[in-house]
Amino acid sequence: MRKILLCIILCLTYDNSVMAQSDSILLDDVEVIASAHKSSVLSTAPVQYLGSTDLLKFGVTDISDALHRLAGINIRDYGGTGGMKTVSVRGLGSQHTGVSYDGIILSECQNGEIDLSRYALNNVGSVSLAIGDNDDIFIPARQAAYPAVLSIETLKMLPSDYRAHLLTEVKTGSFGLFNPFVKYTQRYSDSFVASVSSEYTHADNNFPFTLKNISLITHEKRTHNKMDSYHGEMDLRWSINKLSNLWTKIYYYDNSRLLPGQVIYYTNISGQRLRDRNAFLQTFFTTRNNSGNLSLKVNAKVNWAASIYKDDVYPDGIKDASYWQREYYGSASLLYTPVDHLAFDYSLDYAYNNLNSSLATDTRPYRNTIMQSFTAKYSISRFTAMARLLHSVYLNDEKDGEGSKDMRRLSPSFSLSYKLLQNHDLFVRASYKSIFRAPTFTESYYYLYGSRDLKPEITKQFNLGVTWRQSISHRMDFEATLDAYINNVKDKIVAVPYNMFVWTHINVGKVLVQGVDASILASYHLDSRQTISLSSNYTYNKCENRTSKTSEYYHNQLAYMPVHSGSASLSYENPLVNFSIHGTGMTMSWANNEHYNGNSIPGYIEAGLSMYKTIDIGGKLTLRGDILNIFNKQYNIIYMYPMPGRSFTMSATYSF
Repeated sequence: MRKILLCIILCLTYDNSVMAQSDSILLDDVEVIASAHKSSVLSTAPVQYLGSTDLLKFGVTDISDALHRLAGINIRDYGGTGGMKTVSVRGLGSQHTGVSYDGIILSECQNGEIDLSRYALNNVGSVSLAIGDNDDIFIPARQAAYPAVLSIETLKMLPSDYRAHLLTEVKTGSFGLFNPFVKYTQRYSDSFVASVSSEYTHADNNFPFTLKNISLITHEKRTHNKMDSYHGEMDLRWSINKLSNLWTKIYYYDNSRLLPGQVIYYTNISGQRLRDRNAFLQTFFTTRNNSGNLSLKVNAKVNWAASIYKDDVYPDGIKDASYWQREYYGSASLLYTPVDHLAFDYSLDYAYNNLNSSLATDTRPYRNTIMQSFTAKYSISRFTAMARLLHSVYLNDEKDGEGSKDMRRLSPSFSLSYKLLQNHDLFVRASYKSIFRAPTFTESYYYLYGSRDLKPEITKQFNLGVTWRQSISHRMDFEATLDAYINNVKDKIVAVPYNMFVWTHINVGKVLVQGVDASILASYHLDSRQTISLSSNYTYNKCENRTSKTSEYYHNQLAYMPVHSGSASLSYENPLVNFSIHGTGMTMSWANNEHYNGNSIPGYIEAGLSMYKTIDIGGKLTLRGDILNIFNKQYNIIYMYPMPGRSFTMSATYSF
């Protein structure tokens, strides 16, 4: 029995030690494609990157925590493991942030918001954020249609031998957290590699919190917050020949959770339940000619998602609001490089989306989307410039009614960078992007909250920045970025939460966003085995209603947009025990656009500690412990949805 239990434990542990490796290395006959930190200094537009090394070294605990380490990002977090988490970049709203998973944009036609809580770090090789259009031009037109794109790349293993390889992890922690993960990878021929991964997460999330009402302070406990989720993936990689590759991914996610209510008048009673399911199949094909000056990239994806929502304590009986959505998507991109300094890309995308629900008012809307982009890039030793023209067409209709208006628009963008000094990595960069966002199905059709006449958002982004990278000595490396930006948004659609599932949508009219993003990354090598690293970022984001000067809400900061936010992480790598301390924080924000009395959300600073040790016992065993919110700070990100106080997680990881 003990041997069986030992085998189970070993099979439920995963090697974070591979996260500490660099690009394309050979480790125990396994080629691990897990990138180290990539510099954003050379980019023509802001790009931030957290590789697998950074995620481990700086004590990142989940995707939400990873995003807090990036400048310009605002997270809406309902708290606890599995609590809904959406991201907004530079005050533009979550629908303006595309999320790419292994190279293809994730789809959400219902409300346009990707819930990032479903993407755990177990299998993540890197997280990056690109704002505007940088100098990477070989992308689908759909990716170019977002002001910002968050890219999540999974941890890739390409064995050089033909034996089975297993990566495993088991994690446990406060509030009933139990999270096992396993990944199997094997090469079956010189050209074919397959991998299968599986993950289960359980959490009770019944964490304590403090409730303050003027002078009265009570100690409460979160209830109705349990979740059970399962996530599985299969990846098939086929190197057809030296010039062509095919990669197919099959993905399934299933999460059943109880939704806690708002903490109002000393009660957080809720009967809300939500089951999210998502399945997709995506294929990614690349090829090039013998001379290498012509490359083709073809993407295809079929996506299905269901949201089954019920409220058992709804005043008029059980409320059922369930939705099913489907997407069929295809993309082709052609890259042509006639000479070394010049490149052109043409991309054509098509997507069909439809949605139906259990509501009596359901009209079964659908949309055909056609996007084309033409991009040119010119680069010499000290100067890089990129220009793109995107044409977007949205054809809207519904099965049982009259659809919203069709929409089309040309959207230009450009970016450039110039190296100021010949022998030093000191650059200035500038970028401009005009983009067009059509309303989602929820915004256009949702009963009582949607409008077929809702205007689309038109956003214009301006960015001016300076970047610097320097090896100060053989011991110390340093890089820094500073970007100032202005975003003009016309007919901005603002989502304000009614509860965790239902949001109200309104047109604000005009919004002016002015801000600054700054980041610093530095490392000091005490010797060959000891390194101290610092990573920090700061964001100033003034996001104001500029619709009418006569309105009492003119100059009001938009809801859930703090003016100041930032984070810092300090790590110490050494032969004994590696550890890091880190903190994130933001100033106060408002729960609505009108700034009613009592609806402000106080700012906060949260700190954490992480430690890990890797041991070679035939395979790689890594033991890790994390203390989150170490000072037990009580705070909210969403109004009346408290975040957890002090908690811990522990993980044992193993690979063989």
